[in-house]
This record gives sequence, C-alpha cells and structure tokens, in this order.
Amino acid sequence: MSAALEFIRENFDLSPQQERRFAALDSLYRDWNAQINVISRKDIDNVYEHHVLHSLAIAKYLQLEGLADDFSASSVLDLGTGGGFPGIPLAILYPSAQFVLCDSVGKKTIVADAVSRALGLENVSVVHARAEGLPQQFDYVVSRAVASLPDFYPWVNGKFRKGILYLKGGEVNAEISAIMARYRLARGSIHTWHVDSWLRDSYYEGKLVIHIEK
Repeated sequence: MSAALEFIRENFDLSPQQERRFAALDSLYRDWNAQINVISRKDIDNVYEHHVLHSLAIAKYLQLEGLADDFSASSVLDLGTGGGFPGIPLAILYPSAQFVLCDSVGKKTIVADAVSRALGLENVSVVHARAEGLPQQFDYVVSRAVASLPDFYPWVNGKFRKGILYLKGGEVNAEISAIMARYRLARGSIHTWHVDSWLRDSYYEGKLVIHIEK
C-alpha cells in the first residue's frame, strides 16, 4: 500500500486529509469484503494496485487533457459502482465535485455507502437503483466495465451534459463504431487513452479510458 500511496502522491497534489482517506481504504475494504464480497477474495491484497489506481486513471486522463478543473466542479454519476469504484477514489481526489454512486445490486451499495461514510465523504450519495430510474441529469458519467458500450450507452443516454469516462479493456473498436452509428455521434467525439501508458504494469495492458463527449 505504501508504494501505491506514494505513487498517488507523486501524481496528484493531496491534502493531509486526502492522504488519510486513501490510506484508510485498505482496512475498510478488507473489513467489508469479509462480510459482503465486492472484490474477489484472491484480489483483495491488490485493492490499491488493481482498483484504486485503476479508478484514478480517469483522474490522470483528465489531468493530461486539461479537464480536471472542470470535472472538479461537476456533478458525476458512477453507474454500476459495485463497492465504490471508480467513484470513491475520485470523490476523495475531487472533494468539490458531487458524486452519486449507483448500483442495481443492493448489497454492493451497502458497502459503497459504508465506506464513503467511514471516510466522511460529504460529496457522495449512494443509491440502489438502475440508471433508468434516476430522475436527474449529471455533468459526467463514470463507470468501470459494467457492460459492452452498445449495452451501456442507452442506459445513460440523456443522463449526461458533458461526457462519459468509461474504463474498459479489450478490443473496443467495433463497440465504438456501433454506438457512433446507432446514436449518430459526431466524428472525433470519442477518445481512447491507454492506461498502461501511466500504470506500467502488465495487469493494465489493453485497458483504456474511453471518453465520450456530448
């Protein structure tokens, strides 16, 4: 954990409170995962390397693209949050943004809500719902590989004002082409960024941040 936390410090300007919150994630997820399994038990030792840092790849992309200030003042929906990824790490990093963490599986939202409350994240609310049941619109939608893009996009179509930031691996060109054609998205409105250009680990080979602009 200390190496991962140091890596986060090197890449983002953290306050002491943010450092404490990132440092607390390990014990919080270990304790809750023993009760409600939201992270593979084989992977709980890699909560920072495979989950926290993966979530923060969105933040690194925003930083590189000059979008971090805009995002930090935005409303954000994390759809299919599971136990709170990518929403909770992003909420720690962007305390001025307002996050709604949404999942259709109730036991997962119990964990996300408990972790966010234990951290004192006043910019997070957690809802047990499907995207279609949310009445409001958000500036951004974030998510981590909950479905293929052709399945995911209709769930959030009309729910965002500025863009989608989607973490996904594998071959995505056909999926991107499908939603561009189906929803008549403008050429150049979808961008991909290779996570392993930042997180130089074989685990991240082929993993992408996919940015779909409004």
